[in-house]
Amino acid sequence: MDKRKKGSTELRLMVVGSSGPSQFQLTNAILGREEFPKDIASISGSMKNSGELAGRRVAVVNGPSIYEKDISQAKRKMELRRSKCLCIPGPHAFLVAFDIENISPNDIKTPRLMKERFGCHCLRHCMVLLATEGHLEDAVLEDKVLKTNWHLKELIQKYGGRFHTFSKNWRDRSRDQALLQKIEWLVASLGGGCFSSRTFQTAEDYVKKEEKKLRKQRAAEIEKAWNEMEKQYIAEELYHQKDAYTTSVGAEIRAKAEMDNEWLRTSLARGLGTGFIVGAVLGALVGSIEGPGGMVLYGIIGGAVGGSAGGTAQVAIKHMEDRVAPPARLNFNSIFINRFFAAPRP
Repeated sequence: MDKRKKGSTELRLMVVGSSGPSQFQLTNAILGREEFPKDIASISGSMKNSGELAGRRVAVVNGPSIYEKDISQAKRKMELRRSKCLCIPGPHAFLVAFDIENISPNDIKTPRLMKERFGCHCLRHCMVLLATEGHLEDAVLEDKVLKTNWHLKELIQKYGGRFHTFSKNWRDRSRDQALLQKIEWLVASLGGGCFSSRTFQTAEDYVKKEEKKLRKQRAAEIEKAWNEMEKQYIAEELYHQKDAYTTSVGAEIRAKAEMDNEWLRTSLARGLGTGFIVGAVLGALVGSIEGPGGMVLYGIIGGAVGGSAGGTAQVAIKHMEDRVAPPARLNFNSIFINRFFAAPRP
């Protein structure tokens, strides 16, 4: 655990979900606004949104659902890295969202996956958040969690027994203070700092490196802006204007560095490289059917396809299986190219 920034005025919260809209409903509930449309089930990229929870500044990070199947393995890996970059030096708490009326077999497996993706000690920083249609009386909730629904009880126990309910209606602010209090208690019980791990430290190093590069690129622009200010303002007003401008530019640079840095670009490049290798393998496979020309053509096409899909063998192999036995006398070139370069469906 990282004890830096102890007593920080902003809480960094990593919201995690296995499937369905629960994690996005939770983000809306925390921020008190509809950041995500109602019933959205998944997102393809990682996002950070800032706001307030019961008067406390919070930064809420969402990534693709932990069981997201509509993105490639390489894309999922890159977005996991990006979510860590958005939450450096680490989250004060992981909020794991579920629908209280719909606990799936996948939900039961989330603790294991979280340890694999964030670190073996991350569960100590977790709290289960249960989405409900309305406010449940404490007695009803206790009966449901501790007596009636053993799947739910087992799930919560894996997260240290910490849980809270929230309304799917983000306009309901009645439980904000209780949620904030539980999060602050959790953080305080762990020494007041944030969770960290080797990969979060790596993320922070790359973000700082990217910030330094971006500041260097914008040095002339910043100096020019300061010179213009010196012509318009004097004394204390000049100081305030420079400070406001520097803060604004710094926040902009930090946001860019979190979303795009060498760590993320390296992950993407590896995906593209794997994609080309997959393409070459496929080229060799179909080359035995159509000769050396086919081998080169399919190597190029397969590389592009594998790269655009995130560079995963699973994706390429799945598509190959779809077309491995075309109807007799049908040109294999047209099948392969139509499969991967057809216009997207509306």
